[in-house]
Amino acid sequence: MIKQCGKSICRITVPVLLLLSCNENIQPPKEAEIVQEPENVNKKTDENIAATIAFASEQQGKLNDSIMFNMLPVVKLWYEGRDSLRTWSNQQQWLPLADSLYFFIRRSENYGLFPSDYHFSHLDHIRSTLQSDSSAMLDAALWARADLLYTDAFMQVVKDIKLGRLPTDSVTLRKDSVLADSFYVRLLGEVYNSGVLTPRLEALEPQHRGYQELRTALKGFLDSMDRTRYTYLSYPYTDPVDSVEFLKNLQTRLYEGGYLTMNNPDIDTVELTAAVKAYQNKNGLKVDGKAGPMVVKSLNGNGQERFKTIAINLDRYKQLPDTMPQRYLWVNIPAFQLRVWDTDTLKLESRIIVGQPQTRTPLLTSTLTNFITLPQWTVPYSIIFKEMLPKIRENVAYLKKQNLMVVDKNDSIIDPQTINWFKLNKNYFPYQLKQREGDDNSLGVIKFNFRNKYSVYLHDTNARGLFSRPARALSHGCVRVQQWDKLSKYLVKNDSLRYPPDTLAAWIKRKEKHTVNFSKKLPIFLRYMTCEVRDGHIVFFDDVYAEDKIARQNGFANKYSL
Repeated sequence: MIKQCGKSICRITVPVLLLLSCNENIQPPKEAEIVQEPENVNKKTDENIAATIAFASEQQGKLNDSIMFNMLPVVKLWYEGRDSLRTWSNQQQWLPLADSLYFFIRRSENYGLFPSDYHFSHLDHIRSTLQSDSSAMLDAALWARADLLYTDAFMQVVKDIKLGRLPTDSVTLRKDSVLADSFYVRLLGEVYNSGVLTPRLEALEPQHRGYQELRTALKGFLDSMDRTRYTYLSYPYTDPVDSVEFLKNLQTRLYEGGYLTMNNPDIDTVELTAAVKAYQNKNGLKVDGKAGPMVVKSLNGNGQERFKTIAINLDRYKQLPDTMPQRYLWVNIPAFQLRVWDTDTLKLESRIIVGQPQTRTPLLTSTLTNFITLPQWTVPYSIIFKEMLPKIRENVAYLKKQNLMVVDKNDSIIDPQTINWFKLNKNYFPYQLKQREGDDNSLGVIKFNFRNKYSVYLHDTNARGLFSRPARALSHGCVRVQQWDKLSKYLVKNDSLRYPPDTLAAWIKRKEKHTVNFSKKLPIFLRYMTCEVRDGHIVFFDDVYAEDKIARQNGFANKYSL
C-alpha cells in the first residue's frame, strides 16, 4: 500500500502504521485503553503499537520523561515487516519468549550488563500490574507499551553483547563494528520462530580466553558482592572537580561507611580528619588523616564500582577481532605484563615496564618483524626538548654522563662544546642525539621492532632493578621487557639453521650489532585491561592511564547503575 504524504511517499505494510506515519500532527499515545470485548485486545494493541511508534519517531525515540527507545530505527523495521504487530504477547498472555527475555534481563549482570539499560524497571512494573490488576489485562495501551519495551530491550541487548558499549577507535579491529539494521531484525526473527533466546544471545559473545575466564568468574563475584550503593569520589587533583564538592562527597562517603555519625550540611574538618584516620586504621593504610589518592582508591573499591570495572573490561574484549591469531604476543599495560600465546598455550610470561601517564604506551596492533642486538638509541625529539635540552644548557657534561653523542644530518659526530645550545629550540635543532650501544644504553642489549606510528618498541633496559617495583609505569612510552632473552630465543626457534643455539648470546657477549629477521612473524597486541582472572579469582589493577575513569564519565558512571 502506498500513500502520498506531501512530497514524500510512505510505504509500510500495516495500514494503521501507514496512516499514523503520514500524520503531521501526531498525538501522544494513550496512557491506557481498556477494551470492553476481550477478543479485540489484540487488534487494539496493534493500533497502540503503531501510534506509539509514530509518536516516538517524532520525538527522536522519547516516549515520555521515563521511557526512551534507544534502538527505534531497528524496532520500527521489525514491526514494519509484520502483519500482526504484537511480538511478545497474545490474547492477554505473555508468550514464553517474553518470559525468557525478562529473566535474561533480570540476570544480565552475569554478562557484564546492567538491567536498567533494558527497561527492566518498567517491564517489571508492567508484569506486576498485569498480575495483580485484572482490569489491566484488558489495557491495550499497556500491552502495546510492553511489546515495544521488550523489542527495544532485545535490540539493545544484542548490540551490547556483540559490540559492547565503548566507542570504537583506531585500535578496534572488528570488521562488523557497525551492525546493519537487518542483522537485528533477522536475529529477532530467528529467535521468535525458534523460541530459543539465551543460546542465540550467548553465541554473540567473544570467544577469547580472557573474556570467557572473566565471564565465568563473574558469577562468583556477583554472588558475594556487597550491593550497598556508595558515593563515588573523584580526586580533586586529577579530576575537574571543586575541592569543596570533593570534601562534601568524602563526608557523605564516610557517613555511608559508618565512620561519621552525622552527614552535616557544613563540613567539620576536625571530625572529617578523625573519620579519615579511623578508615585508614581499619583498612591498613598510612594513618595521617589525609584523603589522598590511596584513600580515595580504597573508598571507591566497593562492589558496585568493581562490577563496573569488570563490565568495562568485558567490553574491551568485544573490540578485538572475532578470531585471534594462533600465535600472538599480548601486552597488558595496567598489569605490567607480557605474555606469548601459541595454540592456546602460554609459552612465555614476563614483567614489563610501560610508559608513564604523561608519556603513555599507546594501544595498538602490529607485528613483530625483527630485533636488533646491541642497538643504538636515537633520542626522540620530544624527550630532547622536554627533558634533555634544559639539562644540557645547564651543563654540557650531561651528554657524556648519559653516554650521548651529537650527530649532524650526515651522521658525523659533532663536539657538543662547539654548539650554542641556547640558540636551539623546537623550530631549529639540526642535530640528533644518539646513545652509544652497550650496557649503558637505555635500550639495553636488544630491541624488538614492530611497525607503528608512535615510534615505540619492546626492548631491554640498563635499569633492570626497576622490574622489582610493583608499579612500573616508568618509561617514555616503549615497553621494557625483563625476559628479553627468552623472547628473542622464542622468535628464532624455527630458524635454528640460520641462528644455531647460543648465537645470540655470543653476539651480545662480543657486543656485536646484528639485525635478526625471523621466519615466523609474531602479531602483537598492546591492550589495556584493568582486571583479569588468576587462579579462578578476579584480580584488579590500577587504572594507570585513567582509561576506566574516562569510560565511566562517558556512561558507565552515570547512565549505568546496578
